[in-house]
Amino acid sequence: MERNNYRKDTKVIRIGDVKIGGGHPIAIQSMTNTKTDDVKATVEQILKLENAGCQIIRCTANNEEAARAIREIKKKIHIPLVADIHFDYRLAILAMEYGADKIRINPGNIGGADRVREVVAAAKERQIPIRVGVNSGSLEKELVEKHHGVTAEGLVESALDKVHMIEDFGYDNLVISIKSSDVMMCVKAHELIAEQTAYPLHVGITEAGTLLRGNIKSSVGLGIILYEGIGDTIRVSLTGDPVNEIITAKQILKTLNLRSGGIEVVSCPTCGRTAIDLIGLANQVEELAADYENLDIKVAVMGCVVNGPGEAKEADLGVAGGDGVGLLIKHGEVIRKLPESELLGALKSELDHWK
Repeated sequence: MERNNYRKDTKVIRIGDVKIGGGHPIAIQSMTNTKTDDVKATVEQILKLENAGCQIIRCTANNEEAARAIREIKKKIHIPLVADIHFDYRLAILAMEYGADKIRINPGNIGGADRVREVVAAAKERQIPIRVGVNSGSLEKELVEKHHGVTAEGLVESALDKVHMIEDFGYDNLVISIKSSDVMMCVKAHELIAEQTAYPLHVGITEAGTLLRGNIKSSVGLGIILYEGIGDTIRVSLTGDPVNEIITAKQILKTLNLRSGGIEVVSCPTCGRTAIDLIGLANQVEELAADYENLDIKVAVMGCVVNGPGEAKEADLGVAGGDGVGLLIKHGEVIRKLPESELLGALKSELDHWK
C-alpha cells in the first residue's frame, strides 16, 4: 500500500515557533506529570524532555495557580507550551493571558456555547491555536445512543460538531484530536476524519498503558495511522517517565522513514551460539547511541559468527562477537579484533571520530 499525501494538504497551524500541517515534519509531543504550579519540578522535567527530542509540551492548567505558573515556566524552557483545560473555561482564558502557546479543550465539558465563545474570543485576540480534543471515554450520551455504543463514527461526529461550533464563532486556528484506547477504533476514526477535514490532526492512542503494553499499542496504532499519511503531531501515552514517550515516538517515526538523524541500532536476538554478553552490550550501545543525534548511521551488534559478520558489514559500523572476543567492522571492512571488554569503548571511539 502506498502512503498517500493527505498530510501535505492540511492547514498550517503555528504553535509558538513550531509549524504543523501542510507537509511540515510531524512534531513530537509529551505531557508533564508534575504539579504545574511546582515550577522548578515542571521546568526540570520539560528540559529533560527537550533533551530527549520533545518539540511541544503540554501541561495541565487545572487550577489558577497552575495557569499562572505558565508565565514562569515559559521563561525557562525552549519549546511551545500547551495548556490542558477541563471543566473551567476561565482557566483557558487565564492560561492564555499567562502565555500558553496553544490550549487544549473539550468544548463539551467546559460549559455551554457562551463559555466556549468567550474562550474562542480570547484565543482569537491573541491568535492562539485551539486543540479540540475528544476521547472515547467522554463521548456524549446522545452520540453513544445514536451509534449504539462508543464508535469511531461517534468520535468523529463529536469532534466535528465542536469544530463547527468554533468555526461559527469565526475562528479556524484549530487542531483536532480524537483518541481511544481501542487501537482499531482509533485507526478507523482517523481514517474517517481525514476525509472530512483539512485541519491538522494530533494523533495518539490514549491510556495506552505501561511501558511494554503501551509501546506495543502505540506502535501498532500510530504505525498504521501515520503510514496512511494521517497525522501532524503525535504523542505516545505511557504510564511512567514521559521521556520514554519521546524515545518511542522518535523510533516510530524513524521506522516509517518519517524522520532521519540519530543512530539506528540493530542487534540479533541471541541464541545458544552467542559467546559474549550480547544483551548487556546491546543495551549499552543503545544508551550510547542516544548521545549522537547528529549522526545518521546504522550500528549493528551481533552475537556469533554465523550471521554476525555479514549483518555487521551491511551496517555503517558494527561488532560481531566470538568466544569472548569481537570483530569491529566499519564500512563493511573488519578493522580490528578486540577482547569483549574493549568493544564498547572501541565503538564509542569510532562514533566520536566518525567520518
